[in-house]
Amino acid sequence: MLIAEEKVLERSRPTPQIEFCNVTKMYGQIAAVRELSLTVRRGEFLTILGPSGSGKTTTLMLLAGFESPSKGDILIGGKSVADVPSYRRDQGIVFQSYALFPHLTVRRNLEFPLEMRGINASERLNRVDRILDRIHLKDYGDRMPSQLSGGQQQRVALARALIADPPVLLLDEPLGALDRNLREQMQVEIKSLHKELGKTTICVTHDQEEALTLSDRIVVMRAGQIEQIDTPEALYDRPATRFVANFLGQANVLENCGFKLESDSTPTPGTVAMLRPERICVAASVAPTRADGDLRQSVTGTVEDVIYAGPLRKYYVRAGNAILVVREQVASGQRTFQPGDEVRLDWLRSDIRFVT
Repeated sequence: MLIAEEKVLERSRPTPQIEFCNVTKMYGQIAAVRELSLTVRRGEFLTILGPSGSGKTTTLMLLAGFESPSKGDILIGGKSVADVPSYRRDQGIVFQSYALFPHLTVRRNLEFPLEMRGINASERLNRVDRILDRIHLKDYGDRMPSQLSGGQQQRVALARALIADPPVLLLDEPLGALDRNLREQMQVEIKSLHKELGKTTICVTHDQEEALTLSDRIVVMRAGQIEQIDTPEALYDRPATRFVANFLGQANVLENCGFKLESDSTPTPGTVAMLRPERICVAASVAPTRADGDLRQSVTGTVEDVIYAGPLRKYYVRAGNAILVVREQVASGQRTFQPGDEVRLDWLRSDIRFVT
């Protein structure tokens, strides 16, 4: 009876949309990706994040079909696609360079993937009109790509990838060519489209803010392997390794810091303490103790440098043997400390994390 129930439960579990099964990709003697095993859930937005040479782009190219694995298998919808060419994988792809046809109008760029699928003219017209309206470019159909701004071209590239309604959307550094304000606008647009359409989306980027903003889960890669995979909040707040802590945001690693560190948790062998800069409070050395002082650790130090960055101010404070980075929101009437000032730093003992 129990075996029968287990079989029913197994059949009721949804099939993962994408699976990498012990995938390795070799270029000569170099392993760009090593023993990669990864499951992507249907409808989720997964971002692959990592520095140059980490294997993130190779992973996307393997999924897109532009590269073939040297070992292992890739499954989409439970079926192997390791030997299936790119044009038969039914995926929408957006590149950093947009890759729009420069000799075709916006409308013809959008019609092209529909023509390749044999969709009739009236249906093509309806789909193009609908998606132009959705990306707020309904009056731009007759323009050439060169007549559009960078943000408009990126929206057309997204629309072209989505217009044939593929089950999977691949984004390769999609916002890398845009300036900061446009990137932020497009992040909102991409997040809105994902929420509306529910497409399984794989995004490759080196931009931490972009990954944190867009993703349901983030894969941090290093040297061709997964260093850690989790939700944005968990990765930022509970990094498993020193590499992740420093790559995703900024971290104060409290190693041989010259003062006794207090924490609510017990470190395990082979770990080191880490504290995020925004978790540290800075005050004058003679300021009254905070109301929750019994939950905090305090140290005194000397300001070595101050950096103003619009809404944020960064202090570099020498405390003991360490220089701690403190990041605070700029507020009206707030005291600003200068290099040479003696200050008190304090933080909740519960904010200390231990990483390998």
